[in-house]
Amino acid sequence: MICARITGIGETAVGRLPDRDSLALHAEAASATLADAGAEWRQVDGLLTCGSFVDRYPRHALSVAEYLGLCEQLTACQSIHMGGASATMAVAQAKLWIESGLCRSVLVLGADNQATGLSRDAAVEMYARFRHPDYEVPFGLLNPSGYALLAAAHMHRFGTRPEQLAEVAVSIRHWARLNPTALYREPLEVADVLASRTISSPLKLLECSALADGGGGLLLQAGQSSAGGVAIVGHGVGFTHDHVIQAPDLTSSGARLSGKRAFAMAGLSPDQIQVAELYDSYTIAVIIQLEDLGFCGPGEGGLFVEEQGIRPGGALPVATHGGLLSHAHPGAPGGIFHLTEAVRQLRGTATGRQVPNIRHALVHGEGGILSANCTLILTQG
Repeated sequence: MICARITGIGETAVGRLPDRDSLALHAEAASATLADAGAEWRQVDGLLTCGSFVDRYPRHALSVAEYLGLCEQLTACQSIHMGGASATMAVAQAKLWIESGLCRSVLVLGADNQATGLSRDAAVEMYARFRHPDYEVPFGLLNPSGYALLAAAHMHRFGTRPEQLAEVAVSIRHWARLNPTALYREPLEVADVLASRTISSPLKLLECSALADGGGGLLLQAGQSSAGGVAIVGHGVGFTHDHVIQAPDLTSSGARLSGKRAFAMAGLSPDQIQVAELYDSYTIAVIIQLEDLGFCGPGEGGLFVEEQGIRPGGALPVATHGGLLSHAHPGAPGGIFHLTEAVRQLRGTATGRQVPNIRHALVHGEGGILSANCTLILTQG
């Protein structure tokens, strides 16, 4: 039986990188990934990319393949355009390509330069286009205001407090302080979060992700067993809506479905997960994912963060590299760093922030406003 294994990971620097466009960042991430795996360019026969908010090539993966000089050797080439779920969905797709026999070495890349490649006005215009043209755009709905709706609904329905939302940002900053590559490593307290300026009530500045340039990659390769790499033992997708105005519930998401499917495939349960690399675009997103993925009950996410803990030493380590809130959010491929971090944790090479006795890690990607959800469960090979 052919098994897909993650054998290589790579990352670029993050921050403001004006000397590198998105294609150059893809190349840098690819080189680092192949070097980590001890693989050669000629071995790559599959390529998956996560698109770009800056360089919107209509055949994005093919444009990247052309830039890398891979076109003629590829037996599969595809772009995944599912926002923050793109990276996790790309890894799931790579696994299917390998296990079907279509490919033997698939490169998954995600990189963008939205911090230096987009002006403020261009970014606002772009994000506005993601919203429904008739029922969202005329009212000025953008991502922060959409997530603010979710936070307000959760607070109203379950009594979630601002301090509990702020604790998400503080906890993830604790992880970032242990990661020398994170953008934001200064000490952060709940009072600091609550004192930061309001972006869209009730969300504060420090509850919103840190936009940056950067990228990363993973190499998946075929083997007769999962030995010698990190195995993907479960994956699932889940959807309840695309536009938030059509969401059946502002306090829950398709993560209920994606998580259930991933756990069923893996034959595992939430209490067997040692690390959860959740998609922390906004603090409320983490609370909802904790509930939907089964780590706590509906409405209990705020209390879980406050009492059980997601910071170092807590019951469930979350976003152990510093996440989108403190490490970096490069745009469409934002979830790529959650994947590379999960692999690093499972390898036991997350120096300075290694979670002890780790066997299983969960990675969740979320695109849109709770729109696209993909859950992966990884284990040591």
